[in-house]
Amino acid sequence: MTKKGRPAKPRKAKRLIAPVAGLLSGLFLLFLAVLLGVYAQAFGPGPVARDNAEVTSVSLKQGMGVIAIAKTLKSAGVIRSETAFRLAAKVSGRDNAMRAGTYEFDSRQPLFSVLKQIQDGKVVQHFVTIPEGRTSAQAVRILMAVEALKGDVDIPPEGSVLPETYQYEPGETRQAVLDRMLDAGRKTLNDLWAKRKPGLPINTPEEALILASVVEKETGIAEERPRVAAVFVNRLRKGMRLESDPTVVYGVSKGEPLGRGLRRSELDTATPWNTYLISRLPITPIANPGKASIKAVLNPAQTNDIFFVADGTGGHVFAETYDQHLVNVANWRKIENQPRDSAVTALSSKAN
Repeated sequence: MTKKGRPAKPRKAKRLIAPVAGLLSGLFLLFLAVLLGVYAQAFGPGPVARDNAEVTSVSLKQGMGVIAIAKTLKSAGVIRSETAFRLAAKVSGRDNAMRAGTYEFDSRQPLFSVLKQIQDGKVVQHFVTIPEGRTSAQAVRILMAVEALKGDVDIPPEGSVLPETYQYEPGETRQAVLDRMLDAGRKTLNDLWAKRKPGLPINTPEEALILASVVEKETGIAEERPRVAAVFVNRLRKGMRLESDPTVVYGVSKGEPLGRGLRRSELDTATPWNTYLISRLPITPIANPGKASIKAVLNPAQTNDIFFVADGTGGHVFAETYDQHLVNVANWRKIENQPRDSAVTALSSKAN
């Protein structure tokens, strides 16, 4: 007791308050420093891309977890800290939402931005296009020219590839991409065959594919395809030969450009594709037809046309009789024999 009768305050409590307060203050400052460090790691500028590149490309494989992804990004120089990346992924609540694919990250891109790009699946998309009317050998050459793909492929049967634009992943095999092209070709042909117009002189999907390849090589104008198809369908109904120049070319060069017109001797040379000499469809397709050409053959225009010839504008004029056809051919010969400048002027006048 003090002299005034009041109890004295414990000195031990006084001695403990200051150290505890100091410890708590230190822990708070440490926590704050860690928090600021994590914030800087997550939202501050990332590392400079190696070799001063503007972007860094990274491929993340299917099934990779956060730990493997963080290690891959750190190894590529995209992020500074694997731990910070894993922590940011956990805090975001989407640590299981990582999407496989090939990504391109900007130099000094913030870690959180890198994380969000992967979670949103904003991958770099790579495409290869097989144009309509290319042969299977030409399609394979296009695939082989894609350096990001690997492996060799055999040339598939003519007409089996669906001309389209296909997505691929760098490092994927060419065979995997070709398999998708072949699957698309089979599915498209089967789907369109099921919707064909009744009464066509075409007995199988394979015959439809062959005729579609001839239509594909005869015209590059979309709106003409059903009418060109109608000419050939009408000829088949009448037992007439198709008499298509591209079928002769295929017999000579397997579809490679000749760089010149056909010679009389080539028109007179029998091959399994020369429709000037055979009274049937060619033995195989002469190219890979697009979906529009297959559809045109299975649903041709309703016409009585059995002839067509170039009109000098890139299209064709059609005729129901041989006499009409002769007039059209004569007009084409006039255009063909004009000097180039005069022919262009004549075509412009005709268009107007």
